[in-house]
Amino acid sequence: MNAAPAAVVPGLRRGVRMVHDPVRRQAALLYPEGVLLLNATAAAVLRHCDGRRDAGRITTRLAEEYDGVDAGQVLALLADLAGRRLLALDGTGTPAEPHPAAGLPGAAAGKRAPAPLGLVAELTHRCPLQCLYCANPVELTRQRDELDTEQWLRVLDQARGLGVLQVHLTGGEPLLRRDLAAIVAHARGLGLYTNLITSGLPLDGARAAELAAAGLDHVQLSVQDADPRQADAIAGLTRLTGPSGHERKLAAAALLTGAGLPLTVNAVLHRANVARLGAIADLAVELGADRVELAHTQFYGWAWVNRAHLAPNDEQVRRAERDVAEARARHGDRIEITHVVADHHGGTAKPCMNGWGREQLVVAPDGAVLPCLAAAQLPGLTVPNAVTDGLAASWHDSPAFNRYRGTGWMPEPCRSCELREQDHGGCRCQAFQFTGDPGVTDPACRFSPHHHLVRAAPEAAPTPEPVPRRFTAPVPDPA
Repeated sequence: MNAAPAAVVPGLRRGVRMVHDPVRRQAALLYPEGVLLLNATAAAVLRHCDGRRDAGRITTRLAEEYDGVDAGQVLALLADLAGRRLLALDGTGTPAEPHPAAGLPGAAAGKRAPAPLGLVAELTHRCPLQCLYCANPVELTRQRDELDTEQWLRVLDQARGLGVLQVHLTGGEPLLRRDLAAIVAHARGLGLYTNLITSGLPLDGARAAELAAAGLDHVQLSVQDADPRQADAIAGLTRLTGPSGHERKLAAAALLTGAGLPLTVNAVLHRANVARLGAIADLAVELGADRVELAHTQFYGWAWVNRAHLAPNDEQVRRAERDVAEARARHGDRIEITHVVADHHGGTAKPCMNGWGREQLVVAPDGAVLPCLAAAQLPGLTVPNAVTDGLAASWHDSPAFNRYRGTGWMPEPCRSCELREQDHGGCRCQAFQFTGDPGVTDPACRFSPHHHLVRAAPEAAPTPEPVPRRFTAPVPDPA
């Protein structure tokens, strides 16, 4: 950043909040897809960033409070956070006030390490879509087995007490839960950042306003394609009466942005739509989204069943990388474009959930507590439950969470690999699906003795047609 201090007026970007976390005794920035824990210096600088004062005045104020303040270092910090799209430097940002991220009454600070940052709350497996790439388990949880409202509120209480700062409300389709606004409001009261992941189909204007009033922080809206007919075909919505599924999604985007909610458009990429990646990014800009996430299919659940129908070839993956670069050049700073690469093609294993039992946990619709979304399939894994076992015991002490935590479990070549603290051995579920053994090196890694299994073309599909996700919930009529 070469701008003079007077030209730099920092404040938080839309969709970013600053909190003080009593569990870790430090400040943090919460944003749509993550948490950034701040050291004392960064927190001190940010407390003066209100979208009105320029960097020169901020430095002057800091110099009144601390010795040895360096204006160049202050500018460098602001530039770094702006580069991460956490700060706006043009005076359009909001104050970075460190609101407390409340703990439970009487909860002591300084919990046992590791303390989780994020909770993936799968509120339901019911969904109006039949996407071929759905990562939900093939054996879906029925509505009668879902946690009720009070049970979910207790899960959120326990999560906050553990140190969770962000909750991803997902499914299935979480809008099919009538108590969604109550869940959002309770999470916000605990200081949790709430991210709703939705198809948008059950949304109307009253529901969008209700969720905004409850304190919802961010929405991630799925789209299946930029081409309306292809989008509805992928989602299994070709037989709708009235507005098409794609049209309803566009209407939902307008309702969400109209309610003042920050919006990410998410598209899962696969063989049938990856050629239109650039058009999907263009559509996200047209919808007024702050972000677009272009994520290659993760092959779990229904996506694993349909892998032979979905997996792109090497040329499609390379073309996607070029299309992402072109979209970023075309749209500049108007939108953040995130590209989740296809790890089957790159030779590097993805750091699944940023490490098993390290930062994230999942609670399934029936209360099952899992280290990742697909872990229930692993053989010999005794899955704890949030209702009967509690989150703290599940996270810290259960065999399920300690089975692949850290690096002690790793075989060679992971054990002696310099990347072991970065990719954490890759994905246990992927290792199991390809080899039958969840304890081996992820075959996506080029150093794995099983890498050839990932690089080989998927076997011919067992059926001539892909298998749509079942079961489904009715598609509500548009309001």
